[in-house]
Amino acid sequence: MGLKILGIETSCDETAIGVVEDGVQLRSNIIASQVALHSQHGGVVPEVASRQHIRDMVPALEASLSESGLGLEDLDLISVTYGPGLAGSLITGLNTAKALAFSVGIPLVGVNHLEGHIYASWLVPGRPSPAEDPGFPLACLVASGGHTDLILMEGHGVYKLVGRTRDDAAGEAFDKAARILGLGFPGGPEIQRVSEAALGEGVPALPRAWMGDSLDFSFSGVKTALLHLAQERDVYPQESSRLEPLEFRRLVAEMAASFQSSVVDVIVVKLLKMAKQYGAKALLLGGGVTANAMLRREINARSPLPVIMPPPILCTDNGAMIACCAYYQYQRGEEFGMDLDIDPSLPLG
Repeated sequence: MGLKILGIETSCDETAIGVVEDGVQLRSNIIASQVALHSQHGGVVPEVASRQHIRDMVPALEASLSESGLGLEDLDLISVTYGPGLAGSLITGLNTAKALAFSVGIPLVGVNHLEGHIYASWLVPGRPSPAEDPGFPLACLVASGGHTDLILMEGHGVYKLVGRTRDDAAGEAFDKAARILGLGFPGGPEIQRVSEAALGEGVPALPRAWMGDSLDFSFSGVKTALLHLAQERDVYPQESSRLEPLEFRRLVAEMAASFQSSVVDVIVVKLLKMAKQYGAKALLLGGGVTANAMLRREINARSPLPVIMPPPILCTDNGAMIACCAYYQYQRGEEFGMDLDIDPSLPLG
C-alpha cells in the first residue's frame, strides 16, 4: 500500500481537508467554504473566519475520511499549512493537525501554503508528474487573494522568487474592483461573470503597469484608474447614479472586462518573460486567480511552452495540495515536532 497523507489547509477562509496517496492519487478533497459568511462584509473578517474554522473542522475531517474510504488508523502522515496566512485561521488548522498526529502516533509535516499551490499541478488527472514531463526548471505563477508571485522551481523544494506584487495581489485587486462596480464577493468570479456580457466598445482600455524590465507586479494603479472611470461615467457610487438600469449594467460589464483584461495581460506577459529569461521548460499555474477563464485561455493561446494548470477546484485553497506537497517533503526526510508554530509571513524562495 502507498503512503496515505491527510492534508489540512486553513490559511484564510476555507476549511479544507484532503487525502492523497503517494503524492499523485487524490482520494478525497473536502472544502467547507465561508464565502456566504464573508460576502455580507465585502471581504474576509479574520476573527469570523477563525471561529468558522473551529465549527467546520470536525465535519470536514469526517467527510474527507469518509470520501477517501479510510479511517484515522489507516493514515501514515498528517500535513498542515503553517504559513503564510491569517494567524487565527492557521492556528486552528495547526492545532488540529498536532492533535491528530499525536493521537494516532504518526509524523507531522508543516507545509508552505504557496508551495502547496505549486504542487496542486501534481494532481492534474491524466498527466504525468511535471518533474518528469517536461522536467525542471518550471516557471510558476502563484496568484491568489494574498499573493502574486513568479517562482522558478529548479527541483523539489528548490525555489527562487523572481517577481512579486509591490502592492495589491491580483485577487485583492479583483475584490476591490468588484466593490467599485457594486459587485459581490469574491471579486474574481464576479468580474469574470459580468465581463461575459461586455461588447468591448463602451469604455477605454485601462492602463497596464509594466514597470520597465522588472518581473514585479503592481495593480494599485489600474484599480485607481477604474475608480476614476467609474466616477466619470456615473457608475460609482452606485446609490447616487442617475443611469438607467440597462445602461448601468452595460457600463459595469464593459469596465469589468477592461479591468480583467488589464490584469490578465500583465500577468501573462510577465510570466512568459520570466520563463524565457530563466530557460523554463514549462509554465505552471496555481492559486485562486488562476481559475480565471480569461487567464487560462490567454496563457494557453500565447505560450510557446507547455502550460500545466490544475482544474479550478484545485486552484482555490484545498487540503489535497497540502498533502501532495507533504509527500515530497517527507521523501526528503522533513518531519516537524509538536513545537511547530504558525508563520503568517512565511516566505518561499
